[in-house]
Amino acid sequence: MATATLVNRRDFLKTTASAGAALVVGFHLGASSADASAVDQEKKTVNPFNAWVRITPDNQVTLILGKSEMGQGIMTALPMILAEELYLEWDKVRIEQAPTDPAIYDHGTGGSGSVAASWLPLRQAGAAAREMLITAAAQHWNVNRNTCKPKDGGILHGARNQYLTYGELVSVAATLPVPNLNTVPLKNSDDFTIVGRDRNRFEARAKSSGTAKFGIDSRPDNLVYAVIARCPVFGGKPVKFDAAKAKAVPGIRDVISIDPVPQGAFSAGGVVVLADNSWAAMQGRRALDITWDEGPHAGESSQSLRQQFIDNASKPAKVVRNDGDANAAIAAAPAAKKVDIVYELPFAAHACMEPMNCTVRIGPDSAEAWVPTQAPQWAQDIIVGVSKLPKEKVTVHTTLMGGGFGRRYQGDFVMEAAQVAKAVGDKPVMVLWTREDDMQHDFYRPASYHHMQGAVDTQGNIVAWKHFQTSTSIAAMWEKNGAEKPEASEFATAAFIPYAAKNYRIEYTLGKSGVPRAWWRSVEHSSSGFVVESFVDELAAAANTDPYEFRMRAIGDDRKIPDFNDPKEGKPLDTARQKAVLKLAAEKAEWHKPLPPGVYRGIAGYFSFDSYTAGVAEISLKDGKLSVQRIVYAVDCGRPVNPNGIKAQVEGAAIYGVSAFMKDAITINKGRVEQSNFNDYQMPRMNETPKIEVHIVQSTEEPTGIGEPGLPVIAPAVCNAIFSATGKRIRRLPIKPEDLA
Repeated sequence: MATATLVNRRDFLKTTASAGAALVVGFHLGASSADASAVDQEKKTVNPFNAWVRITPDNQVTLILGKSEMGQGIMTALPMILAEELYLEWDKVRIEQAPTDPAIYDHGTGGSGSVAASWLPLRQAGAAAREMLITAAAQHWNVNRNTCKPKDGGILHGARNQYLTYGELVSVAATLPVPNLNTVPLKNSDDFTIVGRDRNRFEARAKSSGTAKFGIDSRPDNLVYAVIARCPVFGGKPVKFDAAKAKAVPGIRDVISIDPVPQGAFSAGGVVVLADNSWAAMQGRRALDITWDEGPHAGESSQSLRQQFIDNASKPAKVVRNDGDANAAIAAAPAAKKVDIVYELPFAAHACMEPMNCTVRIGPDSAEAWVPTQAPQWAQDIIVGVSKLPKEKVTVHTTLMGGGFGRRYQGDFVMEAAQVAKAVGDKPVMVLWTREDDMQHDFYRPASYHHMQGAVDTQGNIVAWKHFQTSTSIAAMWEKNGAEKPEASEFATAAFIPYAAKNYRIEYTLGKSGVPRAWWRSVEHSSSGFVVESFVDELAAAANTDPYEFRMRAIGDDRKIPDFNDPKEGKPLDTARQKAVLKLAAEKAEWHKPLPPGVYRGIAGYFSFDSYTAGVAEISLKDGKLSVQRIVYAVDCGRPVNPNGIKAQVEGAAIYGVSAFMKDAITINKGRVEQSNFNDYQMPRMNETPKIEVHIVQSTEEPTGIGEPGLPVIAPAVCNAIFSATGKRIRRLPIKPEDLA
């Protein structure tokens, strides 16, 4: 039988070097597992990371970073790596945002890859700078360089008790050859004094004092504000509009229209209201009289999509993977040892706290933009395309952003701003989205439907595992040939689970929808984690075995399972590390000890972004109301760089996940999103958030991703706890009151 192979492009490391007036060591930072679709969208090559080390005569060390800070803490973690190799006091490091220049930098920030991909190149660059400074000091003193040692931002010659700061050495060091980055000696990890120790966030003071500048804070001179009326139905467009009432609103400058860009940016187009301030623009939009052509998707609804999924499940599907004969093994198993169920997940919005915005000025000879974006080079390319200016004449400033989660890896809001700025002329224009715009014109996590079948034998071993999925594929929308391989973006670790099953089958059918979809925090892992870890719990119940013990036995012997999605370049799943985090989480949660009356536990473990995560959830139920009281995490993301940052990322992922499985679903009716704001797409309140413990494995492996791996385990751990409490399985998210009755 023919089988399809999932292929994701992996990234590589490449190094370069340069020297300038100050000591500047350049290096090329390779991406880790950033979503291949996002990489393809920004450029048809890998998505490496670039950065530069600069040491100036006043003894300041600056890391110029071509990545985007969106709350994940790279403004702290990456300078820590550099400072470690340079033997700096931590407070001597500064960081600057790189200018958008794809000839030097690859700016894309996503896939939980910033620290993972920067680890070795940053160490190499810091070490190269250190070695050049040592050589400069040795030449100055006319001594053997082996007698010179780095210390606290300078070089010490112990025998003479002489000391020169890096700033005093930089003018000479900058003229020396840059060492080979592949052979430059790296600091012994036993001597680390910065990496692995808790550090406060680099930008925290500015954020807490209100001085940090986000995209929405951009205020260039002569700023014009713009809001856009987009068709409420995906794929619709304005037929005609009457601007007279809008123009009567005080402060309105003009009303124009822009065209949709259906491929690439996937911007909706619409009617633009230009004003002196944002309030006037919003009021002017309300006054518009627009007739819409609702387009081909006006009849779509969540109900019709679900029925399509059910119909797809009843038909032959594309075989993605087929080991052994799962169908025969399931058919032969006793009924009591079989599990045959369906899991369903809805569309989900990103719901960034800072709505989309972009400020662009396009003049006759140059353009400038202020953008809270995860893909600055894509923003630049869009403005180049609209303005017809040379790339070197388009300056893009990457700002801080109030959340990204994959949403700011899109170019639609940049395209709109560029179109409007081009029409306005040589004045900066801020295209500002309201919360309602953001909620109803997002790129959503795909809706998905999973038919799971499996069986265990009398000894409690998994004898068959079959997973059929139909979903609104990301790849089908974004990849050039995505409709031919829509499954490529939909399974992730669900295609190479850690649990031993000789008979293993994966199938897929594309669901057709007009709803835009793209990368959402943890991407397909958010659905695959819920499905895999809920289903293995159901198999444990069929085997009459403790869920933790069942997992440990089903994982079996230590082995490394190739990444089915990318067997050549992808990191294998190390079952020893997966078992270790399950064991650590169970120990810290005291899994085998009795709980107080009315409190129940569930467990889940998962591999994503080359990291290993396990979670134990403790819940209670009172009068049909769910309370998640405690989450105990164990995470193995390789060597911890900033433990504080790791804990914050896992805690944030937990809250994001709690929001998704307890409260949130984007539903479609008549081709449009029914939710509009936080009143009907709610976030957990402080009194609804659990106590979260994060236990970090003190690994010596190279760092891996951590921004997203905390999310996939949260929903199954809680839902498995609900089963422990009620005997009922949660198979459709979000959880509804009737599910707990």
